Parts: sequence; C-alpha cells; structure tokens
Amino acid sequence: MTLDVKPPGYYGAGRDDLVALLPRPIGRALDIGCGEGAVGRVLLAEGATSVHGVEIFPDAAAVAAEAYDDVVVAPVEVALTGDDLPAEFDTILCYDVLEHLADPALILGLLRQRAAPGARLHVSVPNARHLGLVRDLLFRGTFGYTEFGHRDATHLRWFTRRDIEAAVTDGGWRITASRPNPFRGRDAPVDRATRGHLSEFIALQWNVLATAG
Repeated sequence: MTLDVKPPGYYGAGRDDLVALLPRPIGRALDIGCGEGAVGRVLLAEGATSVHGVEIFPDAAAVAAEAYDDVVVAPVEVALTGDDLPAEFDTILCYDVLEHLADPALILGLLRQRAAPGARLHVSVPNARHLGLVRDLLFRGTFGYTEFGHRDATHLRWFTRRDIEAAVTDGGWRITASRPNPFRGRDAPVDRATRGHLSEFIALQWNVLATAG
C-alpha cells in the first residue's frame, strides 16, 4: 500500500466523534497509526498536554509532525519496543489501525506496558458482522474488498464486538465501555426504530474504551 493509491483524506480523518467519547483530562496521548495527524490536532484542541504518534508512512508522518510533539516512523511493534517514545501515556488511541496489523494481540500487550496508572485505551475497528458483508457473502459470493472503507483491501484482521472485547481484555486492559460508532445517514433511524437491537448488524465499526487499572 502506498499513499498515492488512497483517496484524499484517507490519512487525514480527525475522528471528532471518537475523541468526544474520551474521558478528560486527556493528558499525555499516544496516537497509533496517526496518519497525517488530524486526530492529534483534535486532541490538542481538547487540552492534551502532549501528543506523540506512530506512523509507518513517512509522507503522512511528516504532516503529523508539524503538530505532534514527535512522530516515530516505524512499524508499530518496532516503535513500542524502542526508546524513541516516552515511557508512559495517559491516553492511547488505536483508531482504524488494529485491522491492518498481523498481530493485534502483541500490540495490545505492548501498549499495556506503555500505560501510566489509570491510563485509557480507545480502539475502533470495522464490524465483521455488518449486514453488508453478510449480504455479499451469501448473495454475491464475494468478500467484496475495496480500496478503502469497511472492507479496505489492506485489512488483515476482522473483529466482531466480542472479538475486539476479547482481544482488548487479553491484552491486559479492563473494558469500561463498548459501543457501535455513532450512526449516520440511513442507519440512524433504523437504530432508533429497533431500539438498538440491530446494532450488531448495522454498525460499520465498534469502539472499545478500556483502562489500565
């Protein structure tokens, strides 16, 4: 995967919807897979005392570095086992990143080692139980990979709600909240009409908030 095959904005999503769910104060933040740093800019606007990033693509990392305290350009496991990052963080973010990794369990465990007392971890992943995927598998006979979106061709791992909760717990974290990401467009009235009973099937993503203790 290279930057020029992705649409404009692919590495620049701010995810204000997810940042709004974070406990305050944010404190020292670590943004895994930070892209061009849009999330970190939101964190700083919300009072983060420092923001550090990890990003494998140098072009995106260079943009993020304009706002972040520092950005380590390396695979996640290399960055987390090296000495270029501070020892501890209060808020750790993995937005739309675990699904791209060969060993998410390893990363969640390494992140736990970087957690300050009472630190929070917030992850967001595509929902493998989404009806669109079930439809394509049953009626179209295809998984339906695309260049970006729910079934981005660079996704290596898939999670249902139970899967991502188990992965976070196995990494040594204690889950405090598990939510479908805010519904938009046609999904919102369906979710209201069904009182959330179809959330597992219409949510494109799940986000899990956890604490280190």
